[in-house]
Amino acid sequence: MQIPLSGASQAQSAASQKDFSSMVDSYLSYTVPLISVEDLNEIKTNVILLDTREKEEFEVSHIPGALHLGYDTPNTALIDKLDKSKTVVVYCSIGYRSEKIGELLQEKGFRNVLNLYGSIFEWVNQGNTIVDTNDKETNKIHTYDKKWGKWMINERYTKVY
Repeated sequence: MQIPLSGASQAQSAASQKDFSSMVDSYLSYTVPLISVEDLNEIKTNVILLDTREKEEFEVSHIPGALHLGYDTPNTALIDKLDKSKTVVVYCSIGYRSEKIGELLQEKGFRNVLNLYGSIFEWVNQGNTIVDTNDKETNKIHTYDKKWGKWMINERYTKVY
């Protein structure tokens, strides 16, 4: 399954967009329904947004309004406090870790879990705002390492490893 990335940054060529989509598709099992960046932008004030990256990634920057859940040792106390009837959108760097956390949430009885297609990389590639730990807009994004950083192509942002 592939979500069209019609709103992708003009800096992102059709070829690199296709390569990014192919790479994301190769990592996903499609066990958690997907939501596009465009669709999230339309509903983001009505969802619980969970960042499933590690704390050091989250502290550099995250999507405004996101709560840090983590991946290696997810914050189970946070999970226990969330309303299982609300829509939950999970994201990470490209969507793999968030899909796995989405599966965990589904197992715990969450009824409407969505995985952000392309995750924070697609979010910034389309020019959306990210914030630091003080909720101040930033142009820095943690790209995990140089291998993964190649997929964050919006030149307005500075890669941090």
